[in-house]
Amino acid sequence: MGRKGSKQSKDQQDHPEVRSSHPIRARTLVRSNLEKASVIRNTIGSGSQVCGSNLVHSLSSAAHSTTASSSSDIGSDSKQPTDSISVPSVDPHQFLQSRMPNIKVFSGSSHPDLASRIVDRLGIDLGKVVTKKFSNLETCVEIGESVRGEDVYIVQSGSGEINDNLMELLIMINACKIASASRVTAVIPCFPYARQDKKDKTGDDKLAELMKTNEWKFRSRAPISAKLVANMLSVAGADHIITMDLHASQIQGFFDIPVDNLYAEPAVLKWIRENIAEWRNSIIVSPDAGGAKRVTSIADRLNVEFALIHKERKKANEVASMVLVGDVKDRVAILVDDMADTCGTICHAADKLVEAGATKVYAILTHGIFSGPAISRINNACFEAVVVTNTIPQDGHMKDCPKIQCIDVSMMFAEAVRRTHNGESVSYLFSNVPY
Repeated sequence: MGRKGSKQSKDQQDHPEVRSSHPIRARTLVRSNLEKASVIRNTIGSGSQVCGSNLVHSLSSAAHSTTASSSSDIGSDSKQPTDSISVPSVDPHQFLQSRMPNIKVFSGSSHPDLASRIVDRLGIDLGKVVTKKFSNLETCVEIGESVRGEDVYIVQSGSGEINDNLMELLIMINACKIASASRVTAVIPCFPYARQDKKDKTGDDKLAELMKTNEWKFRSRAPISAKLVANMLSVAGADHIITMDLHASQIQGFFDIPVDNLYAEPAVLKWIRENIAEWRNSIIVSPDAGGAKRVTSIADRLNVEFALIHKERKKANEVASMVLVGDVKDRVAILVDDMADTCGTICHAADKLVEAGATKVYAILTHGIFSGPAISRINNACFEAVVVTNTIPQDGHMKDCPKIQCIDVSMMFAEAVRRTHNGESVSYLFSNVPY
């Protein structure tokens, strides 16, 4: 008994910090600090409007209040041991990163500027990745950091050299997946091959005459390439897709994995209200019947009327005839479409609107591809401005054409990534812009 008691007293002397004269008070302080940390977490996770500098300011205020209150509580009773508990100061930037642990964002070579804007918005660093080509033009990708157990997001848009960029995305997804990433999400602002979503292609020009009588034969052999791309992404190991304004909404059904199709409509509405002074006397116009649902939604939000243009094509990228349905006389006409490639459609539509009496014509597009003669056509057209989002890099196009203006949608993708990572709903972004 004597030896056991002496051993116990010796342990207490070796580890005096085990004993506390006021253990209840120490636990109360810890609980208080945990509750204040929970307030910080709820502040970050609750409102999507709390972000950027406002979020850092909130974290700083909460951190200082936590430290101050803890110090005052400890110092109020001179009999309490000051070394019983320590409250470390919180760096808001480090706390912001600790709020999103186990997340990595990598950028492909198609749109590094958008990826940089996304990670800046999230307050994290862009992941290290090296992409190169061998002498035979094979794509090689090396992930420069560990992704084991991480929630990985790969930003790659379907622009530029589309086939090379698509292959690079597939390789990056597979590289992260076989490196034991817990989840891999492909952030594809502009989905490649989205226009090849059904079997209604009419073949090339040499077969045009034959197809007037035997058109069904050629339609039966047209590929559904959007479905093929969906299969490739799934087989490569993608667990989730985030994209914007799919050319056809049913492409989401090509996947057996979750697909979040964001809309540029909230950002478009914001731009119209801030940059078109006569927007209350405007009319929203769709350049084809397929975009009727898109323009009616925008017109309802702005409480203005809408019109549409019915077009017929003889062959791809060439418009045969246009018929305007609606009254645009003495109004500002705003053409809205999901994408513009060679811009033949919107330029013909602009001429049709001016002939019908429109005072000004704007074009607002989600994906500005602008291939071939697109830039020269826009320069010669009667547009006040052609507004596009940065789902595709637009710096070169804006230099060549002063009419082109850009809407930044990086905040929408950043918020979608944040909400997906934290298990929150993304539907808020369908009708709101996260400031």
